[in-house]
Amino acid sequence: MTEKQKIKLELEKVRIRGMREFETELVKETAGSEAFVIAGIDEAGRGPLAGPVAAGAVILPADHDILYLNDSKKLSAKKRDMLFEQIKEEALAWSVGLVDPARIDEINILQATYEAMRLAVSQLKVKPTVLVNDAVTIPGIALPQVPVIKGDAKCISIAAASILAKVTRDRIMEEMDEKYPEYGFAKHKGYGTKEHMDAIREFGPCPIHRRSFITRIVQE
Repeated sequence: MTEKQKIKLELEKVRIRGMREFETELVKETAGSEAFVIAGIDEAGRGPLAGPVAAGAVILPADHDILYLNDSKKLSAKKRDMLFEQIKEEALAWSVGLVDPARIDEINILQATYEAMRLAVSQLKVKPTVLVNDAVTIPGIALPQVPVIKGDAKCISIAAASILAKVTRDRIMEEMDEKYPEYGFAKHKGYGTKEHMDAIREFGPCPIHRRSFITRIVQE
């Protein structure tokens, strides 16, 4: 390892340590105790025109820092895939909740996102005592919650959750691309790119499109 690489590694360790300390101090203020089990919560896929909304929930070991955790959108697909496997292997517990397009159309995307988050929390094999969430307070959960604006770039557990949610959802959309190749899901993951909207106009919606999101496009 070169001297420059060593310096970069040390800086990354400092950054990750800072994310954990920031998260821990926030939770201490909320929980009022030194004894707590933190679960980070984040979502992926609120904006796309197709596919599910996903929510990740992660409980990381208190004495372990996974390097390079960050807002999933700031990481390359290759880095996200590597971290995805590491998080699953090293987390105390993890889960991803999914809500499908039909349910999104039925209850709206915000409520569907909350539903995915509640599902992710309920599936954790270790029970958390406090949740740190990216910007939201989840209705219908009795646990103490700490909403953090841009939390996926500030809190280590939320960053891990964001990666789980995004990679899980991206892989689903890649599978859907094989089933519905005319839409290009592997490339845009269901987001409203020109290519995607043109395909909807040409071929009409497929079963994984969110009808409530594409009304105007279909009518054009």
